Amino acid sequence: MTSDSTDLPGERGERRREAPAQDPAGTSMPPSYPPGRPAGHEDAAGTDPRGGAAGRVPRTEESRRGGWFRETVTVMVSALVLSILIKTFLAQAFYIPSGSMQDTLAIGDRVMVNKLAPGPFELDRGDVVVFVDPGGWLGEMPPDNRPAWQQTAIEVLTWVGLLPQDAGHHLIKRIIGLPGDNVVCCSADGQLVINGEPIEEPYLKPGTNPSEMEFDVEVPADRVWLMGDNRSNSEDSRAHLGDPGGGMVPIEQIVGRAFVVLWPADRLTLLSNPEETFADVPEAS
Repeated sequence: MTSDSTDLPGERGERRREAPAQDPAGTSMPPSYPPGRPAGHEDAAGTDPRGGAAGRVPRTEESRRGGWFRETVTVMVSALVLSILIKTFLAQAFYIPSGSMQDTLAIGDRVMVNKLAPGPFELDRGDVVVFVDPGGWLGEMPPDNRPAWQQTAIEVLTWVGLLPQDAGHHLIKRIIGLPGDNVVCCSADGQLVINGEPIEEPYLKPGTNPSEMEFDVEVPADRVWLMGDNRSNSEDSRAHLGDPGGGMVPIEQIVGRAFVVLWPADRLTLLSNPEETFADVPEAS
């Protein structure tokens, strides 16, 4: 006769499943740990402690607009700062206002100038460089008759690097003589002679001579002798032989080396150095 207290097999199985779990230390834990909180109770971070995602307040149209505005301002400020840093230390665009470098450069071309030369990079014969007027090369500048607001806007955009630098007090020519060089015009064949070696100049504007003016100069230390590619229409070092400095330009007044024509788009081209022209020129003694 079985006892009334005897569990049936099914009942024992149910009771086993209801038995509280044991932790590693042997103590009993409730079926749910950590104990849950009633729905709607979230912690300070706004999440449900039971692991469920707490309800989030939808972003309003105003908050979306505010985020977009902050991102736009951040991008614009970063771009301006980057542009100023590039223009100040690395590269700057310049506008060509005259025909003294034709046909290499045309009136209206925009060129990009590497401002690390001179500097970490050395200057070489044949480099096309932008430099500050050493004194009297440009003569008296015509008055700027544009409205004051337009002048200010152009100055600001140029300063941050969004517009190319116009002529102003800058010129662009080609380096012919380095410090210590002896530059002479001309050989019996009408060529320039550097340190006793005549040179063939493929960059000259077709139909122009290396020089119609004779000269024989020694380039002093820390200066260079500069000439335009359109020799018949270039007020370069030759035109300032009688000035202080004898037409030589201090290297410290060179802004940088032009390395590419950026605009117009159909004139996009690299301004490579004609190394073969000066390959046989010996170093200055």
